[in-house]
Amino acid sequence: MDTARPGGPALRAAGRAIRSAVAGLGRLVVAHGLFALVLAVAVALRWIAVLGYPTALWFGDSHTYLESTLRFEPSDLRPSGYSLFLWMLQPRHSLLWVVGVQHALGVAIGMLVYALVWRAARAAWPRQRWLPGLVAVPFSAPVLLDAFQIQLEHLLMSDLLFTFLLTAAVTVAVWRARPPWWAGALAGLLMACAALTRSVGLPLLLVLVVCMLVRRAGWRAIAAALVACAIPMLGYMSWYDSVHGRFALSNSDQIWLYGRTVDFADCSVIKPRPEVAILCREGVPRNPRIAPAFAAMWEPGSGFDKLPGGIRDPKANELAGEFAWAAIKKQPGDYAAVVLRDTLRAFEWEREAYPTPWTEGKYHFREGAILSERDAAYGYAYGGDTARARVVEPYGKWIRDYQSWAYVRGPFLGAFLLVGLVGMLVRIRRLGGRVLLPWSVSLALLVVPAATADFDYRYVLPAIPFALLSVAFALIPESRRTPPEPADVEPANAASADVEPANVEPADVEPADVEPVEAMAQEPTDAVRAESEPVTAVESGPRLADAAVPEPADTTRAEP
Repeated sequence: MDTARPGGPALRAAGRAIRSAVAGLGRLVVAHGLFALVLAVAVALRWIAVLGYPTALWFGDSHTYLESTLRFEPSDLRPSGYSLFLWMLQPRHSLLWVVGVQHALGVAIGMLVYALVWRAARAAWPRQRWLPGLVAVPFSAPVLLDAFQIQLEHLLMSDLLFTFLLTAAVTVAVWRARPPWWAGALAGLLMACAALTRSVGLPLLLVLVVCMLVRRAGWRAIAAALVACAIPMLGYMSWYDSVHGRFALSNSDQIWLYGRTVDFADCSVIKPRPEVAILCREGVPRNPRIAPAFAAMWEPGSGFDKLPGGIRDPKANELAGEFAWAAIKKQPGDYAAVVLRDTLRAFEWEREAYPTPWTEGKYHFREGAILSERDAAYGYAYGGDTARARVVEPYGKWIRDYQSWAYVRGPFLGAFLLVGLVGMLVRIRRLGGRVLLPWSVSLALLVVPAATADFDYRYVLPAIPFALLSVAFALIPESRRTPPEPADVEPANAASADVEPANVEPADVEPADVEPVEAMAQEPTDAVRAESEPVTAVESGPRLADAAVPEPADTTRAEP
């Protein structure tokens, strides 16, 4: 009767498909429902920020990025990867579009953290469908909900793009213990792009390669990563050379290092030659509200003002480098002290007005909106009317109130790094295991700026995702399960090919390979028969072989 009914089989098939879809959706909600809720809140917060501040927020360096974009040439002050990013978005002629893309990348950073932690937890507890998502949410939520992270995404600055590229590179590198060559190449390419976005990424290229060597990623993956790093770096340096006549990434790396050393340099100790001595700061009064590095490079009375071209003079970088390295060699203890001092600033409970009050103020959503004439010239040339500075209430007040309390404070970041360090010490025989790379990247992001330039609060935010990853990897046990080889799963042939039936004894089966309670629940007749009848070789052989076959492990396991 059913087969004769029109559309009967089709309706039943559709019903089965609907039930399967509903069941699949239910499993998805159980596994990732909490993260979906956090993700929705994160998107809503960014939407409020865009409604309250419907254009990009400007920083002191913003106009130099737009200048390189509009001229399509590399900046002589810093790598121009961010300018290339803006150039790719330029056809939209909208700074609001730039902000939207940056907010999307900020959300993607949190999603990558969630994916890595969920994968590790899924491998550790494969039978718990809901537990991996529950474990992963606390490690991704600080990235998604941090108010200063949201404000950084609103800034016309390179830091957000840099953080995304770096997070993507680490994700690819740690996804497998022994990545294939193409994964190594992708990780190397992403790291190179990060280094071309912010110069602090250069030391992280070395961190990536060293960690891959320690984890024995394989020579193919490491070689591919090195080649993939080299190609864009050499290409950019060739482009820079064609414009500025120097095969380099920028012409200011030594200038930033000079700014680091003026905090302690004593010209009576380092005794610079007269041409370099113009950079000495003895006799220049210090303003306690302004960091020495900022004053030495940008304030009136800077030694660079005595050069014909100022801080962009062709000799400025050379003289600054000679001064800086002399100070480091003659006063190594003083240099180490200022590096340690400024690294520890990242772990303070309250944020201070450093390096200047107006610089730190740029990292807040503010009540008013002002656009300088210089910034307006580049902003309107790039984005037209979308560059007009404005604040829309009450949305602006909402996001300002949220920023006053919702952020990761310094002591928490310090605790994250401490837990990660303990996790590496526990895995000392494996040289830190999977904790090593994210922990090393996080620490480097704090130490390298303090050692080569100066402390700045926007340098701290990129370290948070990796510190959280190191904590997660330290706390989640690494799975030791390995999937069975295909040849091992042959229950039909086990008795006839691999095992002689006459030699099969129940005692040969390891107790750990059998689940007696579950077996009795599924096969009650066999259990009863086993007590009253002798087990023949023909009857027991295949069944014992079935019991000895291990359950296939989850393919999304953590690396041993």
